Amino acid sequence: MRVLARWGPVLAALMLTAPAAAQQPQAPTPYVNELPGAGRPVDIPATAARRQRLMDRLGDAVILVPAAAGRDVNEHAQDSDFRQDNTFFYLTMLETPVSWLLMNARANGADDAVLLLPDRNPQAERWTGVKLGPGEDAVRITGFATVLSTRALDSVLTVALDRNVPVYVPFESWSRGDRVIARLRADSARVALRNLRPAVDSMRIIKDAQEIAVLRRATRITAEAHADLMRQARPGMWEYQLEAILEAGFRGRGADRVGYPSIVGTGFNTTTLHYAANRAQSRPGELVVVDAAAEYAQYTADVTRTFPVGGSFTPRQRAIYDLVLGAQQAALDSVRPGVTLGELNRIARAYLREHSGDLCAPLTCDGYMIHGLSHHIGMNVHDVGPGGMPLAPGMVFTIEPGVYIPAESLGVRIEDDVLVTETGYELLSGAAPRRAEDVERLMQGRQARAAGTR
Repeated sequence: MRVLARWGPVLAALMLTAPAAAQQPQAPTPYVNELPGAGRPVDIPATAARRQRLMDRLGDAVILVPAAAGRDVNEHAQDSDFRQDNTFFYLTMLETPVSWLLMNARANGADDAVLLLPDRNPQAERWTGVKLGPGEDAVRITGFATVLSTRALDSVLTVALDRNVPVYVPFESWSRGDRVIARLRADSARVALRNLRPAVDSMRIIKDAQEIAVLRRATRITAEAHADLMRQARPGMWEYQLEAILEAGFRGRGADRVGYPSIVGTGFNTTTLHYAANRAQSRPGELVVVDAAAEYAQYTADVTRTFPVGGSFTPRQRAIYDLVLGAQQAALDSVRPGVTLGELNRIARAYLREHSGDLCAPLTCDGYMIHGLSHHIGMNVHDVGPGGMPLAPGMVFTIEPGVYIPAESLGVRIEDDVLVTETGYELLSGAAPRRAEDVERLMQGRQARAAGTR
């Protein structure tokens, strides 16, 4: 009630100036376009806890977070998929574009948060689907006690600025050209504008229970789709056909989109780290490196598997594969709180060096690993989190050793997603086979079933 009383004059003004569209009755249709995927509701306790933690960290401050701008299918016909701003999503779990979150943090006294949503437009909704706007439904769905129209932003912000405390805004929004942010930047004599991202990013490094649950789902979707691809791959298929099988597996299991452009490389393309053309044809005897993952509820996995397109490794391919897998397992066995990603990188490289024998002569095989071992994942495939920070329970990251020998058109990479626990780790992506014998068994089982049907 104190929050409503504080914004009472703003609410009264809005009632007097509300456009006709805002007076339309709320539609009974679920607001599936506004939530993190169809049928997945906002986790109100989780988002409320994140906002409170942030306000507790900043003390006396005003926090202003814009949502991402909408996408116009006429202007972005090839890239019309809307994706929410990460900071706004982290604090609200809403996918509504052109919205705002304003929080008043107080070192002494009650904090408050206001969500501002665009007014509903029933005529536009006939084209775009039902949207979530200010009203009782928004209060119920989002957990915010106060949900106003974005028309109230100037008024609400004026009241907040009268507190004469620092104003935190995500740095990347400073250059978006929004008039509200431009106004704050221009009023430097009155507004002490600061970057919000360091505070929020530091919170995102350790995932809470809701984030871990979503990442488990994203990685399982991804790993099962990789296994699907192994069952269906055969010599002669084009890389884009392999890509299509994989991404159909993502979407068929409920993924919202891919987490990053899928990498599907055969032959020489296995030695190119970020190969993304996916237009070559596979040939008998070649390996396939598939680095691709699903995004679910705005969190992405990151998984890579290498397999023989014909179902059986050659002795040379198997030797390199087992070496890479051994390096990955050595790093996995060392995961525990307190270890750093840099230390894991050194452990994997040492394994490659000490166990390579003459496989990569005249060099040792660590000389053919041309990238780092690990990075954090979350809302971005390369998520926030410095590599030198000691691991702590709740961190989620990749372990991805690889050996790439262009002269032989031979590349092997194995990448898995790992959750740090109190005593060690949980392998999130284990549903996709890792051991060479398991890969061959899965692929040859498919071939045997196919032969039995002829």
